Amino acid sequence: MASNHRPTLQVRQPYDGELISELETMNWADADRMLDRAARAHKNASGRLPAHRRVEILRKLAALLRDRIETFAVLIAREGGKPIRDARIEAERAVTGIELAADHISHIQGREIPMDLSRAGEGRLAFTRREPIGPVVAISAFNHPLNLIVHQVVPAIAVGCPVIVKPAETTPLCCKRFVELVHEAGLPEELCQMCLCDNATAEQLVTDARVSLFSFIGSARIGWYLRSRLAPGTRCVLEHGGVAPAIICHDANMESTVRSLVKGGYYHAGQVCVSVQRIFVDNRIKSEFLDLYAARTAQLVAGNPIEEETDVGPLILPREVERVSSWVEESISDGARVVTGGEKVNDRVYAPTILLDPPVNALVSTQEIFGPVTCIYGFDHEEQAVLQSNALPVAFQSAVFTRDLDRALGLSSQLEASAVMINDHTAFRTDWMPFAGLGVSGLGVGGMSHTMEEMTHEKMTVIHSQTPHSILPQMERF
Repeated sequence: MASNHRPTLQVRQPYDGELISELETMNWADADRMLDRAARAHKNASGRLPAHRRVEILRKLAALLRDRIETFAVLIAREGGKPIRDARIEAERAVTGIELAADHISHIQGREIPMDLSRAGEGRLAFTRREPIGPVVAISAFNHPLNLIVHQVVPAIAVGCPVIVKPAETTPLCCKRFVELVHEAGLPEELCQMCLCDNATAEQLVTDARVSLFSFIGSARIGWYLRSRLAPGTRCVLEHGGVAPAIICHDANMESTVRSLVKGGYYHAGQVCVSVQRIFVDNRIKSEFLDLYAARTAQLVAGNPIEEETDVGPLILPREVERVSSWVEESISDGARVVTGGEKVNDRVYAPTILLDPPVNALVSTQEIFGPVTCIYGFDHEEQAVLQSNALPVAFQSAVFTRDLDRALGLSSQLEASAVMINDHTAFRTDWMPFAGLGVSGLGVGGMSHTMEEMTHEKMTVIHSQTPHSILPQMERF
């Protein structure tokens, strides 16, 4: 315990359990003070940072982070278990995200509303502006401990919303150091605060009436529950997960398809909300595909994320290894065949696994596994693959592999998904594209510019001229 007797949280490496750091946690009194500071900052409209200052701060923040990419990459690997090569890419993406937000500030703008479309509107000029919605509370996930924080915090800074962020308990260090960089870049502390607290305090924080927007990345069960508890008027953006399908047509380029799917299925040990999980393969090429896919998957190196040669790191907690193992064992007992993997490397690492023809109602076929497991199913007709792809209440990103453009477009139109990747894996993402779950998988739209729009509201001003022969109607038509 710390000297003031606050509870502490131990942050440990997922790979070996080594203690990295110990942080004090906060209680409701702390969270309440944070909310009060955020609410007062928002209400002080005359004291809000002008756009040019927000641009300056974000540009400086990007530069500060760019100088520390390797430091953050090592921290991502240590506290999150992501292989160091992928961790560097995450840190680089975070810099890009900040730069995108700074660039997009000039595009947050209103519009003119024509008023002389009816006699009642004559003599009036109307226009809108985008204004910050108010205090934002963000709850983040462990799997991208820097870049997810950037996607939730930086849009709020960009549009002028005070933000309070709660990182995942397993990966708070990236968030802590990032918030420190935000302050170093010049943002007043009350405009960006980190709240490391227990779940009860987090729920109290999220559901407080002073919160204008709640941003959540995590499980559907928790996200939809918290949405049901929000105060009236609180806007909500949820990003959950899926059981991402990929359809492999008979004319697909085999080598590039296999390479893409191995990356999309086993990146970060499958701990990605759009990770490839269900692969539907035309039976005419199923055997050839399976041989190549298994051979490439078997080459993946699972182990210590700090080591350069590692492709697949640990799962975030030992209990997740046990869960994945139990799901795989259930599918095997019900008829699935293990092509490769299917076992623990140790208590913290699960071997990259391919399951052939698991039952369609098995957990590995219906639930997001969030582990290094992909499932292969054959089909005779593309309609069968589409029906199975669309059979679940979750829908996020899907993929189609084919050389035929007409076939690609036809399948894309039939798949229930917010995005369909053609000849690319389901986990593909750039930080400026719209990113959204459908159905149970989410609410609202992510992506830097889209989140910035979510965090503003459109305010209209209508000017009624009191002067005869006013120029206002002519101004409108001009």
